[in-house]
Amino acid sequence: MKKAVPAVSGILVGFLAATVFFADFTTQGTSTSATPTGEKSTAEKVYIPFGQQDEYYMFASGGHSGQLFVYGVPSMRRIRTVPVFSPDSATGYGFDKETKEMLGGFRWGDFHHPAFSEKNGEYDGKYMFATDVANNRVAVMDLSTFVVKDILKVPNTVGPHCAAFVTQNSEYLFLPTRFSAPIGQQYASLDDYKTKYNGFMSAVKMNEKTKKLEVAWQVKLPPWSYDLSDAGKKVSGDWAVVTTYNTEEATTNMEINASQKDRDYILLFNWRELEKMVREGKADTINGVKIIDPLKVKSGLYLVPVAKSPHGVDVTPDGKRFIASGKLAPAMTVFSFEKAFEAIKNNKITEQVKGIPVLDYASVMEREVNPENALGPLHTQFDDKGMAYTTMFISSEIVKWDPNTGKTLDRVPVQYSPGHSVSAEGDSVSPDGRYIVALNKLAKDTYLSVGPSHPESMQLIDLASDKMRVIQSAPVDPEPHYAQMIKADKIKTIEVYPKDETNPNAVYQQKNARIERKGNEVHVYGLAMRSKFIFDDKAKRKDTIEVKEGDKVVIHLTNVDFDEDITHGFGINGYDQDIEVQPGETKTLEFVANKAGTFPLYCTNFCSALHQEMNGYLLVQPK
Repeated sequence: MKKAVPAVSGILVGFLAATVFFADFTTQGTSTSATPTGEKSTAEKVYIPFGQQDEYYMFASGGHSGQLFVYGVPSMRRIRTVPVFSPDSATGYGFDKETKEMLGGFRWGDFHHPAFSEKNGEYDGKYMFATDVANNRVAVMDLSTFVVKDILKVPNTVGPHCAAFVTQNSEYLFLPTRFSAPIGQQYASLDDYKTKYNGFMSAVKMNEKTKKLEVAWQVKLPPWSYDLSDAGKKVSGDWAVVTTYNTEEATTNMEINASQKDRDYILLFNWRELEKMVREGKADTINGVKIIDPLKVKSGLYLVPVAKSPHGVDVTPDGKRFIASGKLAPAMTVFSFEKAFEAIKNNKITEQVKGIPVLDYASVMEREVNPENALGPLHTQFDDKGMAYTTMFISSEIVKWDPNTGKTLDRVPVQYSPGHSVSAEGDSVSPDGRYIVALNKLAKDTYLSVGPSHPESMQLIDLASDKMRVIQSAPVDPEPHYAQMIKADKIKTIEVYPKDETNPNAVYQQKNARIERKGNEVHVYGLAMRSKFIFDDKAKRKDTIEVKEGDKVVIHLTNVDFDEDITHGFGINGYDQDIEVQPGETKTLEFVANKAGTFPLYCTNFCSALHQEMNGYLLVQPK
């Protein structure tokens, strides 16, 4: 008995020490079991059992990868990478004739801001728009197939960082520019920056019938940088707002010289009025585009002073306010559309800058909000009750606050330095208030090391209770600039492409597979099915293509497996050719047979138990 007492005491002391030193008393992001009150643990909140699916899609820009990353929420599982502005061998994007022409010869893009098409201010789940800061392009993706349908290179536009933002019935998507340059990017000395350089804003429309984009008109703007933007909603539906910086018009050492003034501006414009001016012939035509010059018109465009170097500007879901802040400042400013309309009506103008009237700050501002010790406000999202959530880049947190009072309601640290954030249906007129995701610029020691280039981080925050809580973290390739989150049931995808009997390149029956020579061009009308290619039904070897060195080879390939999830690939060994053909789809591949020899071709996308046998040959006879 005497021996047992010290033994039991030792166990108790050890247990106490282990509890003190090693127990985790926090609940944020670590709990794996339900609480005593029955509330789900953090693990349960993000777990999606097999057979069930996520509640939301999140579409995140892939930055200078030129790609779109698609996630499921709340699991934060990455479910698809969609190539938009860069070639992608995994899908053959940029290799087949159509997408190769669409990319326009560019090898990369810098995809910044995705935006869903809208109907009455709600995401309608039909299209996703994207912009390329690097090569001045805009793209539209069909959400029934997750395939890009058109890419437009926008004239007079240099770095459309400030885009795309979509008006509440998808009348336009607007693309203001980060960089200023002479029209057509012609040469001009930087000494002439103030007189020969300009920013531009493009109004782009989509023809839903053809799924093609076109520039409707543009606005010539002062030679400043235009950063972010948002379209009005409901009462402000005909308006939009854009942040500016470098109103100093500096041309070098921008870190210092573009931050000299205490205030820059928000550009406030009425797109309905500008549209009307274009119809009335008040626009100039330059390089084939109708262009409005603020020096020649007297309304439609206004400037609102804001703390210097602002980043985001965000319209509240009710369309009554817009919120902006200087990214080096501690405070956010709440502006009122109603007060702005009154200021315009009552001519509360303090000065004209580059032909654009400046509204009196006090006449438009509703309140300044300064959460204690919060630094670096960048971007604001909203919940279903109209509460605001602002990312603080410098203090690495998200602050929840009330736009009606300015009162801070909650704050949660994130790891680290959030740029943007995205809440569920957050840019629509009716956010869900379920989740917000912090798009963090730095992850540091969050994940296993992959060398000096660290993955970046997305953190899912639960908004279901009054206290925000991080419940999931996911690494992401550089660099997610922005994202939008949509209810999963709004997107209606197809599983198989329907037959298109009007397509002259499609072959749906084996007997129609053929190879036709037209001079030095060889046209192949072939089909792919589990587990073979048939290029010429009458040939001795139906899965062989034989051409002569120097021939132009045009291969039309139809996947006749009208069966869900049976995609075929088509790669040619040693010829740098590769496409993907989805069920029911027809793709065209063009190239010149510029070297003689024997080149195996094969299905690159696993399709059946006999996938390995799905091959053939390209034989190129020497000259």
